[in-house]
Amino acid sequence: MPAIGPLEIGVVLLIVLLIVGPKKLPGLGRNLGTGMREFKDSVTGRGGDSSDDEPAKLDAAAADKTPASEPSAAPEKQPRGDA
Repeated sequence: MPAIGPLEIGVVLLIVLLIVGPKKLPGLGRNLGTGMREFKDSVTGRGGDSSDDEPAKLDAAAADKTPASEPSAAPEKQPRGDA
């Protein structure tokens, strides 16, 4: 199998640019990088347990900061006077 040189990489990148388009190319690269990082973390065993504990810490912190006398965001249901 021949080695992949700079010419071949350039041709592949040009084809990807034509298919995806220049506006979506940064998002595609970002998603590819995020996927590679998640894969690496899952293989090495890092980051798996800390992500599960993080939402619980945020919920506990939010509960501590929210006063009990604060009115709810949902409007209260009141009966209509159909008279």
